[in-house]
Amino acid sequence: MSEPLEILKQYWNHQSFRTPQEEIIASVLAGQDTFGLMPTGGGKSITFQVPTLMKSGLCLVISPLIALMKDQVKNLQSKGIKALALTGGITQDEWITLLDNCQFGNYKFLYLSPERLQNDWIVDRLKSLPIELIAVDEAHCVSQWGHDFRPAYLKIAKLKTIFPKVPMLALTASATKRVQEDIIAQLQLENPKIFTKSFARENLAYMVYAVEDKVHFAQKILKKHPEPAILYVTNRKACLETVKHLEAQGISATYYHGGLSGKDKDHNMTLWMEENVQVMVATNAFGMGIDKANVKTVLHIHIPPNLENYYQEAGRAGRNGAKAYAVLLTNPSDEIHAESQFLNARCDTAFLKTVFIKLCNYFQIAFGEGIDETFSFNMLHFCTRYNFPTLKVFEALKFLDNQGIINLTKEFSEKTTLQFTISSKELIRYMSLNPNDEPLLLAILRTNPGIYDHQTAINTALLAKKTNLDEDKIIEVLHQWHHKQIIELHAKSNDAKITFNEIREDDKTINRVAKYLESQNKLKEAQLQSVFEYIHNESQCRTSQILHYFGEAPSADCGICSYCIQTKTPKKDILSLTNSILSLLASEELNSRTIEKRTNYPKEDVIFALQKLLESDRIFITATNLYSLKRH
Repeated sequence: MSEPLEILKQYWNHQSFRTPQEEIIASVLAGQDTFGLMPTGGGKSITFQVPTLMKSGLCLVISPLIALMKDQVKNLQSKGIKALALTGGITQDEWITLLDNCQFGNYKFLYLSPERLQNDWIVDRLKSLPIELIAVDEAHCVSQWGHDFRPAYLKIAKLKTIFPKVPMLALTASATKRVQEDIIAQLQLENPKIFTKSFARENLAYMVYAVEDKVHFAQKILKKHPEPAILYVTNRKACLETVKHLEAQGISATYYHGGLSGKDKDHNMTLWMEENVQVMVATNAFGMGIDKANVKTVLHIHIPPNLENYYQEAGRAGRNGAKAYAVLLTNPSDEIHAESQFLNARCDTAFLKTVFIKLCNYFQIAFGEGIDETFSFNMLHFCTRYNFPTLKVFEALKFLDNQGIINLTKEFSEKTTLQFTISSKELIRYMSLNPNDEPLLLAILRTNPGIYDHQTAINTALLAKKTNLDEDKIIEVLHQWHHKQIIELHAKSNDAKITFNEIREDDKTINRVAKYLESQNKLKEAQLQSVFEYIHNESQCRTSQILHYFGEAPSADCGICSYCIQTKTPKKDILSLTNSILSLLASEELNSRTIEKRTNYPKEDVIFALQKLLESDRIFITATNLYSLKRH
């Protein structure tokens, strides 16, 4: 039998393991239940993939993330390793065929969502497979105290009774001490070997700055450190606006969010991965499976919903071991916006039930039907039809997804079909009267035979190329023709797909998960409060604060975070600077850039002095993000 290191070299071309990969693999090979806590970038998948390739049988991988399952299967297949993922949206016959392939086709990895374990016939089929290892990824989802609890994970424990001699490996990248203990209990791990890698990142400097112009401050950091960077924002609109601001300052950037088509995601990702642009501006849809070692800076210009998310996103910087920066920019209005986005958007049981019933009606699903049916879904259209607030609906759908009632897949698609409703003779006459429309009409006729006879899908991107018109302009002209009754136009956009995992039962469906909704709402509030405490705590090392949150006792301050730098860097004549600032603000409100120019002090000193004046309640930041003197 090959040694683990030989397998690692053969398939991944790595010369050594990271701590504690090798120890986890040894535990699994010894047939021991194992728990592994490996923060972001630690290489969790290696710990179940390597031992499986050393055995003759199959590894069953339980994962809640469809996109991650597909990504890992694709990577394994590219190495010549047989793997498949059983995801939603396929018929029972297709399921049976795929499971037959697993049983007789020498497959090494079978990826499955936890919701599938609720189907008894699937569990029965698993019994016939040569399973030698069960890997539970994102294991924190089994704990009600985790930041992404999914009740379906509670069903995983029954695999212990079905496969009593098969070791189970539970893996997570972020879990507090309480969550770790809960994972072990809920999965019924037997005397597990526990391996936890420290949350400390010696090369990562955590920075928190209170500034009035976040984008301007971010630009300065990105110009000072021109290496690859990620800038996280909370919504799609901010993605586009931030890219424009950065490019206006000569900083190359692209963007990534859940509403992009797969083609655009791949294109923008390639631009950044190959370093044709410096900055990836992204929502939290970006990051899964990203393996770019030389990211120098991760910036957040909006407050994250919890420290678990923040730690994972910040941890994408400095994976090559070089010094890197995780920068969180704040101002006083952030807390109001964060509460509005993360807390006010929470839904109660009544709203959840209403959304579910309307969703079923929207897709014309009858009571007692709908299981395994998949539909394209336009969030904006749904919310407009029923006069629902978009954010609140999204939270409701995410909760239904977490509970396994539906699968919500972000997947943008747009389909435009049209048919001419006037005769060819009338069309020729129209072209003679409207010569500006002639190139587009001719391009449509030449590329779409049969367009007089039936609704025909057209490729607007191809038409744009042929006519040298913008795609948006083509869509605009098509709508004009539709209103003039020259064509019948159908343009449909979808930003997601929804698969129903259960039959429609309305009250019974929602009442079953209502208790989880209440506890999740309380947890979100507590987690956001922890973020606020992290931001406002100016009297403790930033790294130490994060380690304490995850139940780890730091041995010493990190020496490189914003707190440590302020305490160890002697400030030149700081009293004189603060007096100068107070004198300036006595006559007018100013931003930090103007204060820098007028005082002629370095930016770092000015920021330090402003923060001290804010802390001592001598100045405040106005609603227009200017510094103003506090009149007592």
